Amino acid sequence: MRLFNNQNVLSRTVALIGALFMLHTVAVEEASAQSRIKDITNFEGIRDNLLVGYGLVVGLNGTGDDIDDAVFTRESLIGVLQRLGVNARDDDLDTNNVAAVMITANLPPFARQGTRIDLTVSAIGTAENLQGGTLLVTPLMGADGEVYAVGQGPVAINGFAAAGNAETITRGVPTVGRISNGAIVEREIDFDLKELQSIKIALRNPDLTTARRIAQVINAKLGGNPAVSTDPSTVQLKVPERYKGDTVAMLTDIEQLQVSVDTPAKVVIDEKSGVIVIGNDVRISTVAIAQGNLTIRITETPQVSQPNAFSNTGNTEVVDRTDIQVEDDSDRRLAVLPSGVTLQEVVSGLNALGVGPRDMIAILQSIKAAGALQADIELL
Repeated sequence: MRLFNNQNVLSRTVALIGALFMLHTVAVEEASAQSRIKDITNFEGIRDNLLVGYGLVVGLNGTGDDIDDAVFTRESLIGVLQRLGVNARDDDLDTNNVAAVMITANLPPFARQGTRIDLTVSAIGTAENLQGGTLLVTPLMGADGEVYAVGQGPVAINGFAAAGNAETITRGVPTVGRISNGAIVEREIDFDLKELQSIKIALRNPDLTTARRIAQVINAKLGGNPAVSTDPSTVQLKVPERYKGDTVAMLTDIEQLQVSVDTPAKVVIDEKSGVIVIGNDVRISTVAIAQGNLTIRITETPQVSQPNAFSNTGNTEVVDRTDIQVEDDSDRRLAVLPSGVTLQEVVSGLNALGVGPRDMIAILQSIKAAGALQADIELL
């Protein structure tokens, strides 16, 4: 056995191992930055459809609509009872165990007859709580006015309400509930996916670079040039000859492909909550920033002045004592952010100034106004 005593050989070996480790790390980071096509796009025809309906929830414990105030609840209840053979046209009709509600649901793509879907039930009258109620059979219609599902079942709510003589407490929203598997699909949406000759792939976040990359990845997988990016949000894909009549197999093959997603430089600001989100590609040109607040604090400390004991002269008086303090943040200094700083450097530089989210919003808007922020600002 020969031992390696050459220090240079050992050094080169260590350097090679380090280089391989760095290449592996870079490869892992690049792979982790990619996304599957199915996670960033929608395929034509594979989408939900919205359903809506109007119905009645019964069985409430005195927390339903006031029949005298909610005319639509009264008329709906009378109509339901008459269809069941009960004559309810009486001025004495009075109940608070019924609530008029709107029902909303999502019809999944390619849902077949007999499939069950979830329902969301929302009170539209004066009902205070839907706990314990049961939705009567209700048709659910699509945007075309056709009935696609029928719902019924007990309503489950997440919130609650409790009241006493002097205090009321409400947790969550007791006038909104859900019915799991509460509707049965009665009508299917006719759409033949497998016979399509071409299909549109829509990007959830439109971007020219990402759309072109998707087309390139698909072409590399299928061969030829069946995919073309027509605009920032659409990739037009022509079904190759070997996939004719089997579009599902083609979509299965391409939806797992990895694509590097490119995003525009953007700063999103929610002024109501003070939330700031800065994109990774945001850059700032050379700019100097100073931030300071003038704070004047006035404290009133009244004192009582009274004459000495057993004195026949003088009166007891309240004497004002005022303390005024002025803080102008004179310890704050002008900070310079060099050209081309990264996201981390932007955050570190602003944090070094000791500013909070509210002041940071004003600073970012001022930098944008000065033309030094190379990104768009979106206000929510």
